[in-house]
Amino acid sequence: MGQPRTYVLVHGAWHGGWCWRRVADRLKSEGHRVFSPTLTGLGERAHLLTREVDLDTHIADVVGLLVAEELEDVVLVGHSYGGIVITGVAAREKSRLWQLVYLDAAIVEDGATWSSISPPEVALARRKAAKESSGGLSIPVPEAGVFGLTDPDDLDWVQRRMTPQPFAAYDQKMSWRGPVGNGLPKVYVDCTAPAYAGLAAVKERYRGKPGWTFVELKTGHDAMVSAPAETAEVLLRYV
Repeated sequence: MGQPRTYVLVHGAWHGGWCWRRVADRLKSEGHRVFSPTLTGLGERAHLLTREVDLDTHIADVVGLLVAEELEDVVLVGHSYGGIVITGVAAREKSRLWQLVYLDAAIVEDGATWSSISPPEVALARRKAAKESSGGLSIPVPEAGVFGLTDPDDLDWVQRRMTPQPFAAYDQKMSWRGPVGNGLPKVYVDCTAPAYAGLAAVKERYRGKPGWTFVELKTGHDAMVSAPAETAEVLLRYV
């Protein structure tokens, strides 16, 4: 489907680069380059978790990849929390990017916080769980079923691979110094079956907004696990 592209796939909270395996294999089979980094403190990098690991750390992880691999014209994809990360990358390294894809992702405006887009009861529960489980170091792993997964094998695979999410990013004020996406083309993939309730307000805010293309995908929040073929097809179609 068109010329070969370079994809950088950024995972969400509690996940790691491992979650993109099924999508990455499909993109590679079409002749594209694919990178799926694991953010500091998560996945196979869980041993690097400290209280200082925050959103800036995760943005630096991705920027570092772009620079070290000398990547250009990148299709930058962010899932869930990864949507906040790619917004930060776009604010700092726009010249290396071709397009942003928000896969059922969180979107936070300049000056706001990740916690501010969470329903108040969710934010309260996460702070409480972080304090009780780790003294505020991390948000403990949830049940995989909250991500819309139903296949027993998928549920088991995701549950055993997830690791606690660094907490420092949760209340960190964003510093984009401009609009979300920094003027780049933006696609939002809205996963609707079932919809992830915590993102309802975010989706309503951006649906129909100039500069945003909305695409519906009839699967759950962890689309790269539950519907990898369909997710890959969307990524191929809109670039």
